[in-house]
Amino acid sequence: MRYASIVDRLANEGARAWEIHGRAMALRREGRDVVILSIGDPDFETPEAIRKAMFEQVEQGRTHYGPIDGGAELKSAIAAYHTRLTGQEIGPANISVTLGAQGGLYGAAMCVAQHGDEVIVPQPVYVTYDSVVQASGATLVDVPLRAERDFHLDPADIEAAVTSKTRAIMINTPHNPSGAAYRRDDLIALGEICKAHDLWLVSDEVYSRTLFDGREHVSPASLPGMAERTIVVDSLSKSHAMTGWRVGWTVGPEAFTRHMYYLGLAQHYGSPTFIQSSVSIAFSQDFPEVDAMRQAYERRRNLVCDALAGNRSIRVIKPEGSCFMMLDVRDSGLSSHDFSFRVLEEEGVSLLAGEGFGRGGSGFVRLSLTASDDELAEASRRIIRFVDTLNH
Repeated sequence: MRYASIVDRLANEGARAWEIHGRAMALRREGRDVVILSIGDPDFETPEAIRKAMFEQVEQGRTHYGPIDGGAELKSAIAAYHTRLTGQEIGPANISVTLGAQGGLYGAAMCVAQHGDEVIVPQPVYVTYDSVVQASGATLVDVPLRAERDFHLDPADIEAAVTSKTRAIMINTPHNPSGAAYRRDDLIALGEICKAHDLWLVSDEVYSRTLFDGREHVSPASLPGMAERTIVVDSLSKSHAMTGWRVGWTVGPEAFTRHMYYLGLAQHYGSPTFIQSSVSIAFSQDFPEVDAMRQAYERRRNLVCDALAGNRSIRVIKPEGSCFMMLDVRDSGLSSHDFSFRVLEEEGVSLLAGEGFGRGGSGFVRLSLTASDDELAEASRRIIRFVDTLNH
């Protein structure tokens, strides 16, 4: 039987990047000692108050259909949070609740791009961006984030890629996979490009609450003239250790939110009501667990940077946020794909090859900080031992 062409567009190189993680999990099931650093699933528990609220909602019978794009309580809580964050006057009509940030990315691409359009995406970038852009029928135009800039955005490179077909730009800050937090001046320049060419800006801000060294998050939506053309995608998955809850959201113009409603109607018919209701309290108070997680990621970043410092075959790109970091393995003599597979098979450390994040990731591997300090220290020792064998 014949399948639609979309299935081929979804099964791209980015999707295949997860093969290394699948291999690592298979080796662990066979009894191998494997340190899993290939996935960004926090090794912390969801804050207790949020978990208790969810149990209470189930006991109260909140197990039936709810509003397709989010309940009033949750949307109001998200709107108030973003108003505090950006200074924008945001209301529930600007919010659409999605199935994780991934649902928000997919919805944004489907609502603003179509066949014949181009979407500019700085790369390396999280592996599903290719899939969501191609699912819309648009063409992804990749603009490399240069390693010599530690993967920071260069607005001049973005401007050079704009054509008459460009419809949108998609960014992620703080950045997965590198941990770069885009600077205010660069975001202002990017905003000027969007305004000059009448472009949408899709801003993935999932790691906005995980910044290091006292940095503060800058949302492009907060910049002059950008609210009307910016779609913010966010979730609590990483900051609150809630990856399995599958709750994300978009913030955008009211017309965009209405389109997201109809997309949700066709796609998922809303997220579980007991989860929506319990998640609302995440915005009502500051949880000490959340800051403890951020501090742990910063400590782990420093641990890995210190452990790998001085090794001539690896350069660490020190992250400014998120729970990931990139290792430059170009001097090892191996491609990042070969490096990741060999360090897994020979030393039992699972890393993702940079090619899966786009051509800008070639020669790099991504390491996740979502493992214990002891595991990261052991993984660092194994990586050094593996690299030393290449030099003999």
